Amino acid sequence: MKKYLYILIAVMTFSACESELDLTSPSQLTAAGFWDTEEGARTAQTGMYANLRSTAGNLWLLGEMRSDIWGGRTYESPANEALIESNITVSTAPFGGWAGLYTNIHRINDFLKNVPNVSFINEADKNHLLGQAYGLRALYYYTLLKTWGDVPIILEPLTTVDASALSKPRSSQTDVMAQIKSDIASSLSAFGSDNSFFEGQRIYWSKPATLALKGDVYIWSGNLLGGGNADFTEAKAALQQIASLGIELEPLSSLWGVENEANNEFIFAIQYKQDEASNIYNSLTGRSTEINVQYNDMGASMSDFVIAGANRYGQSEKTILLLDDNDDGRKDATFIRLYTDDNGGLGYSSYDESKYFGSIFNKFLGVVKGSERIFENDVPLYRYADVVLLLAEAKNLLGEDPSSEINQIRERAYGDNYNPLIHAYTNSTKVNNTNAILNERYKEFIGEGKRWWDLRRAGNSFVIDNISFLSTGDEYKLVLPITNDMIGRNPLLQQTTGYIE
Repeated sequence: MKKYLYILIAVMTFSACESELDLTSPSQLTAAGFWDTEEGARTAQTGMYANLRSTAGNLWLLGEMRSDIWGGRTYESPANEALIESNITVSTAPFGGWAGLYTNIHRINDFLKNVPNVSFINEADKNHLLGQAYGLRALYYYTLLKTWGDVPIILEPLTTVDASALSKPRSSQTDVMAQIKSDIASSLSAFGSDNSFFEGQRIYWSKPATLALKGDVYIWSGNLLGGGNADFTEAKAALQQIASLGIELEPLSSLWGVENEANNEFIFAIQYKQDEASNIYNSLTGRSTEINVQYNDMGASMSDFVIAGANRYGQSEKTILLLDDNDDGRKDATFIRLYTDDNGGLGYSSYDESKYFGSIFNKFLGVVKGSERIFENDVPLYRYADVVLLLAEAKNLLGEDPSSEINQIRERAYGDNYNPLIHAYTNSTKVNNTNAILNERYKEFIGEGKRWWDLRRAGNSFVIDNISFLSTGDEYKLVLPITNDMIGRNPLLQQTTGYIE
């Protein structure tokens, strides 16, 4: 990827975002001869992933922050409390520029318009790039649909700078979902029988990534948009293909950490590198001045812990108690829990609120180089544990037994401590199964931008039951309002139902 970065610097200037749809002046690349060569197309490919990485923080906030994971004790000023508490009105609505997602879509539209006309030395590479682009566009529109419901659909490169011509009304969720499914089909068609990871790396979108997205999308469509069993069956079939494509569960010991980024569980991950880009997770750690005087739950001093981050998000007590199981490897893999003393050298094997100081998020803790911690973990958007539990969802919605999938995740989590008589799940009612899957996904994907979407995908009642800041009658809040500024710049936009000026 890095060999195109110098060209990319120039490319990234061609469509700066101005309006509420991130609609900008037309691409000047074609006139400059950019799309005449394979090198230009590959540089644009690099740009697509730079765009994705630039919006990764928003993707994380959209998928995580309104859930029940966070909102607990911090040792610095907390961030995004309004999102955590679903305290959202038209005047305080976040993400006024559609979270930057239309910027990414516009660049992909340009890519999809021009790359088919570019000659490649190896046409299979061109097809793979097209499969990647269609998959990423489906991901962006899916995120827009989940966040705002009805959203504008824009599929063509920009050809005008006339503001009145750039205004677009919101399309219905049904139409947006149809477009997402169309892009998924186009992605799979472009990939064809090519199951490979581009250049052998999982930092590029791939056929397994599109199949994972398809499973996710079709469960949402089936459960929330009336697609029913036909969609659940499509989801199940897509998800079942992935295990044969070089994807599998890894032991927890080889799943997390910069040294393990090439593991076989990651399907698609956003790449971070020192001196190139850092991920967001230093905001879930803290400063040495607070941390070094504390003790971890094993009673060990934190005095030598190298860090220079911030502590803006604290795990909720619900999250602490959910993970307070010493047999479950995810307890220590997810957080380092800090206490104000060492309990006489014994530490705290169970949560003690009176001595608890706060936590450090442990999954994406980077690496220490000299006296500095570098937050350069690649962050997965899809990994195989996600696929397994999505398959459990599809099977449960079809009236089938999801216990095998749930138990695959539990067995990996408990490792040598796994005792089927204690830890195995037994098939139950659809509602009980849904709650079991949600709880397993809760523990498995903390910090990965999944929990809010998981609750939403399960259905409104599961959101209301789990989010203490939402009550019956607040269902309209599950999608975000359009800001007054956005409507002012695009009068064709109608406000989200339920929100009052």
